[in-house]
Amino acid sequence: MIPAERQRAILALLSNQQVISINELTQQLDVSHMTIRRDIAKLEADGRVMSVSGGVQLTESIHLELPHDDKITQQREEKVKIGLHAAELIRPHSTIYLDAGTTTLEIAHQLTQRADLTIITNDFAIAAYLMANSECVLYHTGGKVDRHNQSCVGEKAANLLREMNIDQAFVSTSSWNLRGISTPSEDKVLVKKAIVAAAQNNYLVTDSSKYGRVATFHAVDISGFDKVITDKFFPQSCIQDFAERGVEVITV
Repeated sequence: MIPAERQRAILALLSNQQVISINELTQQLDVSHMTIRRDIAKLEADGRVMSVSGGVQLTESIHLELPHDDKITQQREEKVKIGLHAAELIRPHSTIYLDAGTTTLEIAHQLTQRADLTIITNDFAIAAYLMANSECVLYHTGGKVDRHNQSCVGEKAANLLREMNIDQAFVSTSSWNLRGISTPSEDKVLVKKAIVAAAQNNYLVTDSSKYGRVATFHAVDISGFDKVITDKFFPQSCIQDFAERGVEVITV
């Protein structure tokens, strides 16, 4: 059986059960562990499956993000820890970007005493918080308003980012895997691509509950990020896969 046939067989088996162990796949397909792991790595790179401890499962497709007010209550403890660690990475006198999201809002909560920073954001909640509680230089991208996520998206927001010299960008997502980040909103792709191109250092900040999800539009390859900052529940078995793509995963 050639690799493409084995990979189709793996997907067919996964369509009938949620998770399959590596051992079961080797028995079903009569090949070695190493062969199965190579097939899984290819499927994972294509965004079709995700590795779990001792096995593999299909990725979860999402077609709509939760509203901002719903997301802010989910994985609260994990987001706070991610925000604390990310804030510690911000260098003095930097220009930084905080992407729209409730995890990046937790970074903003740590920056009230950082008058040395210039902060750019497309998020209305982040901008409002920093206006009221900080002394930083603050820019909002403007652009098309996404009421659902309380942020600005589209070409006009992306254009401002292209004009700025940004030291560090903290990018959020509701869906990510070994291939990269994706989004249900085509307008968000423009902003994600613009910020990753504009910043010297890019950090993906996201909790592990979003790992293994895939949305309609691929936004940024995982190699576009220097580090991923996530929580302690991220599968440790996957960290090496990211390292092989030049991306350090930090779990907090």
